[in-house]
Amino acid sequence: MTATRDAEQSTRASRRAAAARAGEAEAAVVASDAEVDESAESGASAEPATSTDHRWDRVREWVEVWGPKITTRIRDIAAVIRPVAWVVIAVAVVLWVVTFWLGWQEAMIAAAVITAVLLLCLVFLFGRTSYDVDLDLTRSHVVVGERAVGALTLTNATSRAILPSEVVLPVGAGRGIFQIPRLAAGASHEELFAIPTTHRGVLAVGPVSVLRGDPLGLFERTHDRRQAVDLYVHPRTTNLEGLSLGHLRDLEGLPVQQLERDDVSFHALREYQPGDDLRHVHWKSTARVGDVMVRQYEQTRRSHFVVGLSTHPDEYRTADEFELAISVAGSVGLRALRDSRVLDARVQKGALRAQSGRRFLDELSALEHSRPREGGIVELAGALAAHSPQAAVVVLVTGSRVDSARLRLACSRLPYGVRVLAIVADRIEAPELRRIGDADVVALGALDQLPRAVRKVLS
Repeated sequence: MTATRDAEQSTRASRRAAAARAGEAEAAVVASDAEVDESAESGASAEPATSTDHRWDRVREWVEVWGPKITTRIRDIAAVIRPVAWVVIAVAVVLWVVTFWLGWQEAMIAAAVITAVLLLCLVFLFGRTSYDVDLDLTRSHVVVGERAVGALTLTNATSRAILPSEVVLPVGAGRGIFQIPRLAAGASHEELFAIPTTHRGVLAVGPVSVLRGDPLGLFERTHDRRQAVDLYVHPRTTNLEGLSLGHLRDLEGLPVQQLERDDVSFHALREYQPGDDLRHVHWKSTARVGDVMVRQYEQTRRSHFVVGLSTHPDEYRTADEFELAISVAGSVGLRALRDSRVLDARVQKGALRAQSGRRFLDELSALEHSRPREGGIVELAGALAAHSPQAAVVVLVTGSRVDSARLRLACSRLPYGVRVLAIVADRIEAPELRRIGDADVVALGALDQLPRAVRKVLS
């Protein structure tokens, strides 16, 4: 009895152990399956994200490389289509939409005709017109009101004849169109033109373009043949004849280290040498020393002439005042250059190149209003004092909106002892002369009033 119970208990224990082992194995299988599922899910989720990132990177690189090229190509194509052609294309698109939407036969015929006309006009754009173009401006520097005359020569350098065509010559914001006849091989054709100038500025003449288009004027294509030429339209100036600007300061020139036999700055005495001017003999020292003694001088500098032109837009009431101020600055600067003065011309944006009269007028031709944050006449005077501390004569040119207080403040910023002349462009009939501190102030209403006004100041 006892043996039977022991056998049953051992049997039950073995069954429970087997069942436990089977449960553990099943749990391990389930865990491994779960791990496999998790890894599969993570791999499946990671792979699309990685491929999507790579795809967007490729798209971004393609846009960066080909985007500007496509944009340029679209812009070139759009430049060929004229406004009338855009209207015709829009009408054709509307007719085709009506044809496929409503099935109208009349609309289909009209759309087909318009499309055929557009395609035929496009044929005229193909091909090239080979001219050798020579653009010659007799004068590239003129004064406002003068005409700039030039010649345009086209030569057929090919071995075949060139059909009649049109040549476009851009001039600033406008353009001129010339009808060129049929040119045989080696033939030439010359066109003369005149450019009227009514405003100061720098005009770009060219580039010369050969125009190709259709008879209906729907499309137009050009071929540039030569680079543009700059035409400088100088401001009007007046000749200050008989006026030596800066002469009052020549006798007060600053001495330099170079010694001279004759000047106005006395340096020392030395013994007489053959060739010395007897007028410089110092007779008292000669009698005291017993040898002939002559004066020795230091060379003095020429007058440093400074022109400050304010370009602040709020200082001028009208555009004519601004042009008058530019003409005044140009006239004064040219007179200083003719007197062989050291000229320093400056505006709010910086110094103007004034090595010669032509270069100075070229700078004035391209001059425009400065930004308000760059300051007005007071800030300009401070810049003149900083960059030209050894100036002898300073001429400030501004507009009529500058009051006496600001002119006084501007003059106070200049170096001490400088001769200051302020010229105000105003709408008055006769010039007005007054004093503000140590400065002479002249108000002008026209350029021809400048010589008389400056003569009064110097007298």
